[in-house]
Amino acid sequence: MTALTTPPIFDGHNDILTVLYQSSAYPDVAAFGRSMPGHLDLIKVRTGGFAGGFFAIWVPSPIDAMAKQAMMNQPSYDLPLPPAIDTGPALGVALAQAALLHRLEAEGWLHICTSTLGIETTIDAGMLAAIMHMEGAEAIDRDFVNLDMFRRAGLRSLGPVWSRPNRFGYGVPFKFPSSGDIGPGLTEDGIRLVEYCDRHGILIDLSHLNEAGFWDVAKHSQRPLVATHSNAYAISPHARNLTDRQLAAIAESDGMVGLNFAVAFLNEDGQMRADTSFEAMLRHLDHLITCLDEDRVGLGSDFDGTTVPDAIGTAAGLPGLRAAMRDHGYGTALIEKLCYRNWLRVLDKIWID
Repeated sequence: MTALTTPPIFDGHNDILTVLYQSSAYPDVAAFGRSMPGHLDLIKVRTGGFAGGFFAIWVPSPIDAMAKQAMMNQPSYDLPLPPAIDTGPALGVALAQAALLHRLEAEGWLHICTSTLGIETTIDAGMLAAIMHMEGAEAIDRDFVNLDMFRRAGLRSLGPVWSRPNRFGYGVPFKFPSSGDIGPGLTEDGIRLVEYCDRHGILIDLSHLNEAGFWDVAKHSQRPLVATHSNAYAISPHARNLTDRQLAAIAESDGMVGLNFAVAFLNEDGQMRADTSFEAMLRHLDHLITCLDEDRVGLGSDFDGTTVPDAIGTAAGLPGLRAAMRDHGYGTALIEKLCYRNWLRVLDKIWID
């Protein structure tokens, strides 16, 4: 590796499994080993020093991507929450995406990790270190039989909701300007889900919960609070971003936030503009570090799930982010923490096997 591809970046969120699932080549994963459209493939990750992270299982909602893009370029917007998805159809999609992650492992391109030692060993071996994550628990039944199955298959991180309602809670909408204080919090089943995850050492991701749901997790979980891909509301007043009060609760729990590369959550005006600069990312990082301390901030790109700054483009562009952090005055030790060490620290506090 050259200087700009180190330290390795272990990332809080990507959606490559959804891309592969929706590909015309499904269930073939061979394209990942070559150059494929999007933010992630084996060539791009090796070029950029992307060492792995949270690989999300996500059940897509029918969304008009062009209409969403147009709405999120208005001075203000409020995208309606997509309707709930039943457990049966969601389970089929979730199983298919979990199988894709195992196929990638069978190709020798990554290893599904359930310990921080496993992450470090995998990175040292030159493979991608993958955490099986579920974004939105639509595939989980109220008795958690399905969750136990996914846990045995390697699942170690779960977001109770995406930005839509389900039996466990209510997602936060894509709304600007707006706080996330919209709607009710966790349901009784959602509280039971938090308690199950605590018992079994499954990280609970706060990123798509509304404020009421966030505070319900804070009340009922005994583990560090983690938002895998969220930004600072004080910089960009988007419903998806975290207020300083929420950041204080995360700091008090000794948790963590991963910086989301989504341009709408970075830009102060909430616009979905790809010409967003590294400076916008650094403003959020500075604020998160001020609120959380340098041990509780990392990266959560949302690669393959959003529009990221043209300055990065794809995982191959990550050397530019490292250089921007260095030029901004971040020292070597801080950059290492932001790139991967802080994720290892918080996972060590949450995982139990």
